[in-house]
Amino acid sequence: MPRLTAADFDQELLILFDAYVHGDIDRRGFLEGARKFAVGGLTAAGLLAALSPDFADATVVPADDRRLKTQRLDYPSPAGYGRVQGYLCRPAKARAKLPAVLVVHENRGLNPHIEDICRRLALEGYLAFAPDALTPLGGYPGDEDKARGLFAQLDQAKTAEDFVAAAQWLKVRAESTGEVGVVGFCWGGGIAHRLATRLPDLEAAVPFYGDHPPAQDAAKVKAPLLIHFAGMDERINAAWPAYEAALKAAHVRYQAYQYPGVQHGFHNDTTPRYDAAAAKLAWERTLAFFALHLKD
Repeated sequence: MPRLTAADFDQELLILFDAYVHGDIDRRGFLEGARKFAVGGLTAAGLLAALSPDFADATVVPADDRRLKTQRLDYPSPAGYGRVQGYLCRPAKARAKLPAVLVVHENRGLNPHIEDICRRLALEGYLAFAPDALTPLGGYPGDEDKARGLFAQLDQAKTAEDFVAAAQWLKVRAESTGEVGVVGFCWGGGIAHRLATRLPDLEAAVPFYGDHPPAQDAAKVKAPLLIHFAGMDERINAAWPAYEAALKAAHVRYQAYQYPGVQHGFHNDTTPRYDAAAAKLAWERTLAFFALHLKD
């Protein structure tokens, strides 16, 4: 059966799904709203399943790829959670220190897709590390709907501090050159933006369709930014003009790209919102940006 894409779904349904993904409505609210789109024997629950991630079919770099060395480890939490779990990847044959990239997940925790992103970056010659924000609640539960519920229970201020600490921890790792960048997706894109306002020694930040910080915080940004937007993402895009004006006023180095006609989450190749052409271009730009700012 051909893989479903965003074009196979009504835009109103995709907006409804986006509201569910971001916690504006619960599962019941999505199912009730999706009933009018359930035609041809497809139920509302079936629509939810069709729109949800399929990790197995979308893996790009297998977890057991022999070109890589991966490990699960933890680092101290400044927020009082003890230690935060994470996933570290690097090339298996690396003999020298590597520039590092902090990978920040969507609002579901450290799922298989984000682990795959880590492995992709490691194959490009980076020390890639992805913390799991759900650590204080037992970690990513292996179920996206359960993860969604757990995520709503996090203290967001404390969680943000854990990611600040992750970048600082990664910077001083023995395998690291001390050059650190960050890439984040959705919720993680917002964290990438926030880290750029918090860490004056951050070398590069790449937010994918993430919430912007308050405009007054733009003056704190020292790292160059590469910002990716989805053309059909009104929720995120609406806040961009004010933040862009603040970045310009503060003389921040930034590049911003909007990919026409694609949905929020277009880079996530585990769901129908994925757009292959836009994702490929955005990733090529991301790798070139990291090479320029982390490897030079």
